[in-house]
Amino acid sequence: MARTNLRVGLNHGHPTTAIAKTLRPSQRKGHLSTKTQFVRNVVREVVGFSPYERRVMELLRNSKDKRARKLTKKRLGTLLRSKRKLEELSAIIQESRRAGH
Repeated sequence: MARTNLRVGLNHGHPTTAIAKTLRPSQRKGHLSTKTQFVRNVVREVVGFSPYERRVMELLRNSKDKRARKLTKKRLGTLLRSKRKLEELSAIIQESRRAGH
């Protein structure tokens, strides 16, 4: 709401123009750029999966979700990272199933 010239009330004070908000570098941290995404995709295509990722994918295919979660948590350190990795790997499994059929 626009301010009025009144001394009291909800919209008290001098009428001003709003300054456009910009993101600070700290707020942009962790945001995936298109270049980084491209590089990671190329590296994944060339190098493939690490041994523990292949093992986790095999566990997911055999519906041993809890075992896969425990393994990724041990390798990656935190449950949040583990969940992200499991989501990523299960998405890759689904893509491969779609491509195969």
